Amino acid sequence: MLSSKQLFQRLETNRSLVWLLIIITTVFWGYAWVVMKMALDYMGPFTFSSLRFIVGSVTMLLVVCIFRLGFPPREHVLDLVVVGILQTSIVFLIAMYGLRFVDAGKSSVLLYSMPIWSSILAARFLQEKMRKSQVFGLILGLLGLVTILGWDVWTEQSIHVIIGEVLIILGAISWAISNVYYRRRLGHLSLLQVNAWQMVFGTIGIIIATLFLEWGEPIDWNYKSIFYILFAGVIASALCFTLWFLLLRLIHMVTATISTLLVPVFGLMFSYIILDEQLSLGIIIGSGLIIFGIIIAQIERMSSPPHTS
Repeated sequence: MLSSKQLFQRLETNRSLVWLLIIITTVFWGYAWVVMKMALDYMGPFTFSSLRFIVGSVTMLLVVCIFRLGFPPREHVLDLVVVGILQTSIVFLIAMYGLRFVDAGKSSVLLYSMPIWSSILAARFLQEKMRKSQVFGLILGLLGLVTILGWDVWTEQSIHVIIGEVLIILGAISWAISNVYYRRRLGHLSLLQVNAWQMVFGTIGIIIATLFLEWGEPIDWNYKSIFYILFAGVIASALCFTLWFLLLRLIHMVTATISTLLVPVFGLMFSYIILDEQLSLGIIIGSGLIIFGIIIAQIERMSSPPHTS
């Protein structure tokens, strides 16, 4: 199994391989923001999320069958439902809706403020004490969020843009809660099993929302829309979230979450190159403050795996 002691021991002694996994995950997630934005030209945001995670869930269930992992223990089914709702249903329903009004690069920066909220929650629920420098770093990160939203947020931005930005930040908080919940309740289960079943349960939530909000809306089927669905489902969902759970188990949560700061960097880069989105001074400064703040608040050596119960 991919979660065997031999695999973890090899990764623990090979830091370059761990960072390779981080780079692969963050590059794919950064590009996924462009994919999600472009997919809105062919279908509604909730419809795309449903199709994306149906593909991702089927992919993960096939992998679970190949490795004969079976259904998760009954006592953890509710835990997987909770993680699925927090990390898959809420985050991606909110993110896709917000993308209707907010640029892809800006959206990626806002969602990947997740480490700020993870740090706060980890200090409270995982007993990870915060130093003064970490508190200062979090303040810088929050200041960066305000800068990205714009100093004129309440006077010049469309109310739809403001709502989209706030919703995406709420998605970041939901993801942070999911990270802590996973570490406390599911860290000892198979990586593939956790990702497969949380995705299944989360997908059910997305489908229900889609039926209520976008039932009957047209889908423009062509090679581009199919590619967007397959990339987002197989690569950005099935593969990358499996790697994410692996990183959460292999290294300390604060170290894993800080690695996601590369996602908005790649997201902004791909959005500028592919979508021709403008990088305003506020976005650049705000992104820098968030990255600098979270580095101060959370960086620590990846020298040992986290303790899991």
